[in-house]
Amino acid sequence: MSRLSLNIVKSILIFLGLLLATGGVSAQKDYPTKPIRIIIPYAPGGIADTVARIIAPMFQDALNQTVIIESKTGASGTVGTAFVAKSPPDGYTLLLGLAAPQTLSQHLGKIEYDGVKDFAPITLINTNPLVLLVNPSLPINSVADLIKYAKANPGKLNFSGAGGLTQFAGEIFKARAGINMIHVPYRGGAPAVTAAVAGETQLTFANYSDAIPWIESGKLRPLGVTSASRFALAPKIPAISETLPGFAVEGWSGLFAPAGTPPEIVNRLASIVRDGYKDPALRKRMESIGATPGGDTPEEFRAFVRAESVKWGNFVTQTGIKGD
Repeated sequence: MSRLSLNIVKSILIFLGLLLATGGVSAQKDYPTKPIRIIIPYAPGGIADTVARIIAPMFQDALNQTVIIESKTGASGTVGTAFVAKSPPDGYTLLLGLAAPQTLSQHLGKIEYDGVKDFAPITLINTNPLVLLVNPSLPINSVADLIKYAKANPGKLNFSGAGGLTQFAGEIFKARAGINMIHVPYRGGAPAVTAAVAGETQLTFANYSDAIPWIESGKLRPLGVTSASRFALAPKIPAISETLPGFAVEGWSGLFAPAGTPPEIVNRLASIVRDGYKDPALRKRMESIGATPGGDTPEEFRAFVRAESVKWGNFVTQTGIKGD
């Protein structure tokens, strides 16, 4: 091939590259041109579903597009999380990621994604403590009572959870208190709490939002919150750390896109959340379900997710603990 021919080929390739790049920029500028899906990895009715429905209107109003909330359950949240990891990085399939499937599950066994590397973190949506609840049929009124009862009845207590933090709060509690309880897995936070109400299990670690109606009705008795100190929205409930110093487990949810999603889209979505949380009514609605609003930058959220993954990895290595 002559030098002239080579130059012509190079010119064509450069032109095609510029054309494709221009098309990509145009697609990002026009985003979104179709409905957006937010995948939640747990069953409807729990805190993930509730949080997704609180934030969806932010995006619908700002982007003038329909936002569809879709539940993909299974394997303690890893099925839905894996689905988003494998989705096209175009900003049309997002994940409401939760602490356990995002930063804990990969340390417990082989899963189909890396909770850090396979995602583009957008922003922290909220943090929320769990609450330790017992069925009122048990003669237990405090964390100290529970520990005493469990030691007197080794292996006779069971607790319901949905995998992830609702299980691991119990596993950590067992290790710190030196007691033995059996974990009974359920497909979502709401069903796990309902099991404790019905007496199928004797106690549960639940998201505070799932617990509110049962606490108010007296059908479950709260013993303590898992945050490091008392929760501002429920100051009468002691922190478990008041009996077991150093105990702290806090849930969170955040918005993620698949790795490779254009930064322009990621930053735009993050700014929508930050602007949305300036609305006092929206913040109050989030707080009403026992959640503290987030709204950090993608860079800050990425650092947070990495730190969470390292923390859980170290915990699993040190304790040898295993999930169901």
